[in-house]
Amino acid sequence: MMLALILVACSSRPSETKTTEEATTKGIAADVPAKAPLPAEPLGAAPDTIGLEGLGALKIGQPVPSGSGWREQGAQESEACRTVSSPDYPGVTAIVEGGKVRRITAGKGSSVKLVEGIGVGASEAEVRKWFAGFREEPHKYETPPAKYLTAPNAKRGDPALRFEIAQDGKVGAIHVGTMPVLGYVEGCS
Repeated sequence: MMLALILVACSSRPSETKTTEEATTKGIAADVPAKAPLPAEPLGAAPDTIGLEGLGALKIGQPVPSGSGWREQGAQESEACRTVSSPDYPGVTAIVEGGKVRRITAGKGSSVKLVEGIGVGASEAEVRKWFAGFREEPHKYETPPAKYLTAPNAKRGDPALRFEIAQDGKVGAIHVGTMPVLGYVEGCS
């Protein structure tokens, strides 16, 4: 029954009733009024919400969307690995390898947050409240208590989260992407 209600909610004809023939071919209950379509973003997600799928039109595992504001800025390290940014998302960069987005980073100056409300400047305690069990590793360039907190299921091919915790105990950056790029500490390396 719940699946039928979800399918009905996704209809693009808000005021019509499904006919028996349409309902049979679509696999939903007949004579149930159709609802307005659901938003493209996850429920409760704002345009500046980052998730495992990506950020807005920029999706992990997909090419940079043509016609978007995402562009290469400044010198690039190599042809194989490129970084892009967008004026629509200050403080956010993405790493593109093999023509596909492999990691998105929300860093200093970014207002982008996870659906849980965690963004740059959140405390380590807030991160651990929502993401208990993340692997802790020493930070490569800052002294403790700076560290990386990485999803325990981060493995090649599966999108995952990684937090950089700065010396002040606050989130300095949020990375969403796939290994090994998720673990890069110097741009494309």
